[in-house]
Amino acid sequence: MIAVNDLVKNHGTTRILDGVSLAVERGEVATIIGPSGGGKSTLLRCINALEPFQGGSIKVEDRQLFPEGPTRIDPTMLRQLRQRVGMVFQQFNLFPHLTALENVMAGPRYAQGKSRGEVEANAMELLRRVGLESRSHARPEKLSGGQQQRVAIARALAVNPAAILFDEPTSSLDPRMADEVMGVITDLARGGQTMIVVTHVMAFARRVSKNVHVMSAGKIVESGPPERIFGSATHATTREFLQQAEQ
Repeated sequence: MIAVNDLVKNHGTTRILDGVSLAVERGEVATIIGPSGGGKSTLLRCINALEPFQGGSIKVEDRQLFPEGPTRIDPTMLRQLRQRVGMVFQQFNLFPHLTALENVMAGPRYAQGKSRGEVEANAMELLRRVGLESRSHARPEKLSGGQQQRVAIARALAVNPAAILFDEPTSSLDPRMADEVMGVITDLARGGQTMIVVTHVMAFARRVSKNVHVMSAGKIVESGPPERIFGSATHATTREFLQQAEQ
C-alpha cells in the first residue's frame, strides 16, 4: 500500500530524514512515535508530496514519487495522489467562511468536480460518523477544537482515501477533546482504514497499532508490534523515550 525506501530529506545542510524505510499494508494502522524534532511530521509530508526529498523513493499504491518530489510529478498524478492519501494536521485548517458541512464537501466539489447534490448526503453521513451531524451548519468559530478536528477528519474521509496520515491530531487539544478525536480515529482503525499516525498518545499506539515505528534524529531506530516495542524495546532511544512518556 505504502512503501518508503531509504528516504533522504535535507534542509540546507541539515539532514532531516536520513535513510528512512517503512512499509504499511492495506488496512494497517502504523504509529510513529519518538522525541520531538526527529522527522516524524516531515516524513508524512513527503509521503503526501507536500515536501520534496533528495534521495530514496516513496510508492503509494501504483504511484511512485522520486527525489525532488512535486517538481517531477505530473500534475494529474499529483492530484490523484492527494485524493488517495488524506492528511489531518495538528492545526485544523478548516475554511473559516464555510460551515462544517461545506468544509466536508469541499474536496469532492472542488478537487473532484462533483455537484453539491452528488456529495451532500455523504458529507452529512460523515459528520454523523464523527458525531457532529447536529453541528453541520456551524462555522469553525462556533466549534470547539475537538469538534473542528473531527470535521477535519470527516473532510479527509470525503474523498474516499486509500490511506489517511495523521500528524499529531490531538497536540493542540485539552484531554477531553483529545479523547473525542482519538475515539474517532480508533473507530476508523476498527473499520479497516489504512492509517499512519504520528502521536504522543502512547495508550493509542499500544492499543490500536499493528506496528510501531520509533523515530529519532531523522532515522527509524526501531520498529515492531506494540507488545514488543512497549514490552521489550531493544534500542536505548526507545527505552528512554518511553520512560519519559510515562512520567
